[in-house]
Amino acid sequence: MGRREQREQIFKLLFRVEFNTPEEMPQQREFFLEQIKLPPEDDGMAAKEKDITYITDKFERIQDQIAGIDRLIDEKAEGWSVARMGKVELTILRLGVYEILYDQDIPDSVAINEAVELAKKYGQDNSGAFVNAVLAKFLCSGQGEKQ
Repeated sequence: MGRREQREQIFKLLFRVEFNTPEEMPQQREFFLEQIKLPPEDDGMAAKEKDITYITDKFERIQDQIAGIDRLIDEKAEGWSVARMGKVELTILRLGVYEILYDQDIPDSVAINEAVELAKKYGQDNSGAFVNAVLAKFLCSGQGEKQ
């Protein structure tokens, strides 16, 4: 599984945060991981243990930072609050902001590009532009420095 596929799986797992309580998330995570461990019938590509580890570790690091990331998104998304955003866009923004601010292995431009691609695939018509605009503000404000 490549980084793009791993990121997409992290997005899908992170999306569940919006529909489950924190107490339910460990079980939801296990359900999700069992699904991606099963090889799809068409291509036989099951997630390998290294993929599972990467997905799980990154998901948990993002989940630990959600409150702070949401505050930052509220600051940057003029005219929008996380409470008003679509759940798909919010989840993609959380992932993108995490990669910009905390993931040393992901260049900022890659984080933004991948977030926009996810938004185009899973979001509504203008989701890509919205995600791009919000994430770009993290770079313009100097907040794109990795922590």
